[in-house]
Amino acid sequence: MLSVSPPTRPPYRVRVRQLLHDMLLDAACELMGERSWAEIPLGDVARLAGVARRTLYQEFGSRERFGQALVTRESDRLCGAVERAVAENRAIPAEALGAAFDVFLSAVSESAVVAAVLVDEADELLAAVAVERTPLLASATARLGRIMQEAWPALAPAEAGLLSEALVRLAISYARLPMGASTMTGGSVAALLAPYLEQQLGGWDSNPQPLG
Repeated sequence: MLSVSPPTRPPYRVRVRQLLHDMLLDAACELMGERSWAEIPLGDVARLAGVARRTLYQEFGSRERFGQALVTRESDRLCGAVERAVAENRAIPAEALGAAFDVFLSAVSESAVVAAVLVDEADELLAAVAVERTPLLASATARLGRIMQEAWPALAPAEAGLLSEALVRLAISYARLPMGASTMTGGSVAALLAPYLEQQLGGWDSNPQPLG
């Protein structure tokens, strides 16, 4: 009988350090719900997290690197949520596009960090922070393109890039300039973009095998 080894866990020291990082980043997110990034001293972040300011600098080195870590984590969370939305609706491309748009729109309205970088052009975080030296917009667009290609291998890279950029830019534009009551939803975006995606996929199998 085959024995199955239990999953390995990161070393205790690594887990404790990750917990510390999450506490500090969570504190920064909470403060950004009240003030802009430029108005938040890192000492306030450290105090809210319950640690010394020196501890924050020992872990991250500088304000810029802390900001990079903050945006990277929010970007990873956003793209992970988009990836799940596409995977869960992969069998019906129109619904997958609509779900992905709704995730982006929700992130912009619910995450002060995402809003600061994608919506508030005057925020210091936009100018100072990069995700792997690529602006968050380009990073999110590129990752969404990869998510689409993984979900639908028949989709060419150029078409995946075009669709992902349109989806991200629509979400950001709508978040920046909402016109009265919310009328643009995942369903309306799907109505606009899904015909193009379905045309590119051709004879798409609406009952695919589960991913992975």
